[in-house]
Amino acid sequence: MLVTPLSSITDNDYLSERFRKAYTFLARPDLCDLPLGRNEIDGDEVYANVLEYDTVPAAEKELEAHHDYYDVQYVASGEEMLQYATADGLATVQAYDAVDDYCLLKTPEPVTSIALHAGELAIFAPEDAHKPGCTLIEPTHVRKIVVKVRA
Repeated sequence: MLVTPLSSITDNDYLSERFRKAYTFLARPDLCDLPLGRNEIDGDEVYANVLEYDTVPAAEKELEAHHDYYDVQYVASGEEMLQYATADGLATVQAYDAVDDYCLLKTPEPVTSIALHAGELAIFAPEDAHKPGCTLIEPTHVRKIVVKVRA
C-alpha cells in the first residue's frame, strides 16, 4: 500500500538503496530480540529505533513530522492505529527541533487512520504528519521497529 499525492510521487524513491537496506533489516528473524533504542544499519543514513509501548487513545496525542528522515514503521508484535495527514498548513503544537528532527502538529479533522498489525509496515515521507501508537480496539502492548531513512 502506498498513499501519497500524485504531485509528490517522483520525490520519493521507495526502492532506493537506502530503503532496500531498511527492508533487509526488517526481514531479520530476530527483531523481537533486538535491544531497545538505536540499532545501527548504515550510520546516520539508515538506522533503526526499537520501541515498546502501550497504545493510547488517538485524542491523547498530536501528529508528529520530520524534515530529514522517512519513517519506516514496522510492528513486530501487537497492533495499533496510525493517523496521518499532509503536514503542509497544519498548526504547530511543538516547534521543530533540528537535533531530534521532530515537531508536533495539530491533528486536523478529518484525519486518515490505518491499522497496523504484527508483520505490517507503513512508510511516512517528510511531507507526511503521522500519529503512531494509537489504540486500535483496546490498549495493546506494541513492539515496533522504526527505521529512519535519510531523505
